[in-house]
Amino acid sequence: MEITFPDGTSVRACGLARRDDNRDWRTFGLYLDARWQPDWPAEVIDWVDFGLPREPADAARAIRGAFDRARAGERVEIGCVGGLGRTGTVLACLATLAGVPAEDAVAWVRDHYQEKAVETLEQAAWVHWFAAQEPAS
Repeated sequence: MEITFPDGTSVRACGLARRDDNRDWRTFGLYLDARWQPDWPAEVIDWVDFGLPREPADAARAIRGAFDRARAGERVEIGCVGGLGRTGTVLACLATLAGVPAEDAVAWVRDHYQEKAVETLEQAAWVHWFAAQEPAS
């Protein structure tokens, strides 16, 4: 599913079962589960299902990088296994980069992507942590 943020930046989000192996439409993928096994340009974040990234600072850097790519016009895909918790959390982080206040980001993703996105309170809190981090220079 294509998600367009308030600043006009767009990404595609999905779960592994909805994966499209047609590489022509995507230029980069940010995946939150190693089962994606992409053979196209991508980064895979080590992120526990129903949990948080094992390396939060590295994950934050990767999320910012994916957003920068999408903002520059690249076709970016975000995905985990089910497409809800981890994918929703990353989408909420991207929403903050697009100008959505952190306190509204989870609700924004639920309204514009999937009502069950961001599955745990811990994931919702991580969005606030992410938004409070200074981008690496």
